Parts: sequence; C-alpha cells; structure tokens
Amino acid sequence: MPIAQNPLSVEVTVEREDVALLKAEGYLDVDTATELQAHLANQLHHGRRHFLLDLTGVPFMDSSGMNIILRVYQEVRDRPGSVHIIAPAPAVRRVLDLTGVSITVPVSETVDEALALVDREREPLPLADGEEEAGDEAG
Repeated sequence: MPIAQNPLSVEVTVEREDVALLKAEGYLDVDTATELQAHLANQLHHGRRHFLLDLTGVPFMDSSGMNIILRVYQEVRDRPGSVHIIAPAPAVRRVLDLTGVSITVPVSETVDEALALVDREREPLPLADGEEEAGDEAG
C-alpha cells in the first residue's frame, strides 16, 4: 500500500494590522512548502511585517520548510519586522535546534508570548536625538 501524501493546510488570521498568525497543519516538506510560501507572500503583499508561525500541528519539517522560514525572516528584517515560531512539535523543534534556526528565529510556546516579543521589538528607544551625545560627553 503506498504511503498517503500528507497535505499541508495553512490557516491565516490577522492578529493586528501588521501581525499575521499562520497556523500550519500537516507535513512541511518539499511537496507542501509552496503552500506556506504562498500564504507568507500574500501577507507580505498586504503589508504584514510580523509573522507568527504556529507549527503545533506540523509533525515533520524538512529543509524546504526551514528555508521558507529563513527567507521570510531575512525579508522582514529590513521592514523592520519579525518572525516567531510557536509551539513546534518535538521532532520539528529538534530540527530547528540542530540546524541553529531556533537561535535566529525566536521560538515561543504561545501566541501571547510571541505577541509580547513583537511588542517589545516595537518599543521606541528611550533616548531622543541629542541625548545620546550629551551622555557620551559626560561619560
């Protein structure tokens, strides 16, 4: 009996104007990665800068999935934006850790935890123009 293909489904919700939550379910591999890539590209096109990738329902991910995550991470860095992985399954977490992706892309256990990280990234620097120079001269 042939092995059944495991399609990938991606549900997208807009958490905030510039934050998209993409919940993936199924195998994220060479045969299905374009599905996630298409959803990410669509959200980028609509001005989203922060991406929360819920991988709870992804039991397996190969290098194709990792490449998509890293590509969107590189693309949003200049916007500025961010990518956060949420609650990866143990096998997926192991791949992220072994390849170093989890060092580059933050991994959170919940959507709320990832949103808190997005909020921290948005916080303006406390120093206004000129204050830094005055501190440097006094230091």
